[in-house]
Amino acid sequence: MLRFKKIVFQSIALVAIVLFSNFSSSAQDGKAIFQANCASCHNPIKDATGPALQGVDKRVPSKEWIYNWVHNSAKVISSGDKYANDLYNKWNKTAMTAFPQLSNAEIDAVVKYVNDYKAPSSTPAAGASSQAAPEEDNSNMYILVTLALLVLMVILWKVNSGLKRVANEKQGLPNVKEIPFYRNKLFVAIAIILAFILAGYWIANGSIEMGRQQNYKPEQPIFYSHKVHAGINQINCLYCHAGAEKSKHAMVPSTNVCMNCHKQINEYTGEAEHPLYNEEGEKINGTEQIQLLYKYAGWDPVKKDYIRDEKGAIQATPIKWTKIHNLPDHVYFNHSQHVAVGKVPCQQCHGPIQEMDEVYQFSPLSMGWCINCHRQTKVQFENNNYYSIFEKYHQELKDKKRDGVTVEEIGGLECQRCHY
Repeated sequence: MLRFKKIVFQSIALVAIVLFSNFSSSAQDGKAIFQANCASCHNPIKDATGPALQGVDKRVPSKEWIYNWVHNSAKVISSGDKYANDLYNKWNKTAMTAFPQLSNAEIDAVVKYVNDYKAPSSTPAAGASSQAAPEEDNSNMYILVTLALLVLMVILWKVNSGLKRVANEKQGLPNVKEIPFYRNKLFVAIAIILAFILAGYWIANGSIEMGRQQNYKPEQPIFYSHKVHAGINQINCLYCHAGAEKSKHAMVPSTNVCMNCHKQINEYTGEAEHPLYNEEGEKINGTEQIQLLYKYAGWDPVKKDYIRDEKGAIQATPIKWTKIHNLPDHVYFNHSQHVAVGKVPCQQCHGPIQEMDEVYQFSPLSMGWCINCHRQTKVQFENNNYYSIFEKYHQELKDKKRDGVTVEEIGGLECQRCHY
């Protein structure tokens, strides 16, 4: 009997070890770490805001160099490292965000992921989308596995009780009448505690996620591909979203901005190189979408002139675009402060927008996400008279006691910055 109990508890312990080893291994999930920290500026196989990362371990001087660069690239550059400075100058002196929180093992996991990465097929199978569907959150899987283990424990406990009863009968020992598990005070107490913990988790998690819409990808009135425009044709984001550099709002471009190009470009000629597919995997005719634009704009592609009514007014209809990135009303966010002053690349918040056919919300845009960015992002501090009042920081920079000043250190976490 004792041997059976030992085997049962060893089995439970083994399953628990396997379960929790999955938790620890998830910390080194290269794909998850890459998408959370690197994907906004890097692609495994294509140059983006930063260089393509595949094969990076073979290009750099050493593995230790990668660790130092990821933890604090500015420090490596200021040390006079030739490779670092050449890389910095090659990429127009674009500063890379420091990630001191990543361990060497996590960095190795990212390197392994990008080295093993294979580009998806450009032509999806029937019924499949050309874009990778946003990954689902699998955190609830661990809760289900834990519940399954609890059920397994109850079953094994019942088996153990049954075997004990059989053994007692063989030995002529009296069997004590068992209390049903649902009337066992210890079991009931544990069940109530677990129920409170799980209910608290679901309520808290639901409250935290309220109003967030990461991966939101609505269908738009016109199939507009950012990959074709910003990626393949390299149209500057600010050409269409001019407000991002000058005002609080990035602004959706008016139809006449589209017509600046499409008065001449009246068909989509990239079907062979880049066929268009929607979220459901249905093929989209790019030329038909341009004709739909003409309908909204009131443009006659044959006469190459706008269609007007008797009073000379253009017969145009507003395009009812669906807004994707929404912040709560109590949050103040200024695009120009980040784009023009902070020199923050669009991909930092919007992800690899130049690779999206249909735009979706890449980042959570949560308060914690914004705060982490302010903690990690360095401001252009040196030779900037706007920050001349921070004499202590200027002196520490001169004395090489620090390699930069973050947004947090100049008040970037004050409540009034975003909630006044």
